[in-house]
Amino acid sequence: MAGQPINVLFLCTGNSARSILAEAIVNHHGQGRIRGYSAGSFPKGQVNPLSLRLLEQLRMPTTGLRSKSWDEFARPGAPSMDYVFTVCDDAAGEVCPIWPGQPITAHWGVADPAAVEGAEPQKMQAFRDAFRQLERRILIFLALKHRELSRSEATSKVVEIGRLRDDASDRAAS
Repeated sequence: MAGQPINVLFLCTGNSARSILAEAIVNHHGQGRIRGYSAGSFPKGQVNPLSLRLLEQLRMPTTGLRSKSWDEFARPGAPSMDYVFTVCDDAAGEVCPIWPGQPITAHWGVADPAAVEGAEPQKMQAFRDAFRQLERRILIFLALKHRELSRSEATSKVVEIGRLRDDASDRAAS
């Protein structure tokens, strides 16, 4: 088990923006020791083009990113997940499948950049904001000494990470 990568599944309703960004961030920064996946309860069937554009601008790989159902990860033979994080409030409120291996779960809510209306610069800024918030949380998550934490400690830490607010949100709230 010690040599096996840690698997993380990010869930959102449509699996076209936030969960896709999170999957790409984990796979980029996780360097094979932590592997990211994403899925949706009602997948859109395609990745939001602004998600792909942002990842390409940031020189992050987009190969293999696709909008898919969370059912793929509840089937026999699917990768066993160590962690499952919801990144949208809608998915957090849904009844999830029973995940093999009983992964640690937490909610890491992020505003939906795909819901932003307006001109393309405003939309791209929303995607950059979501990316930045996810990346901040994921970098903290990646720094954890996962193999040394008890299940209780790991649960507590990932729930705490999900409560982190974005710096811009903190400034706006004050």
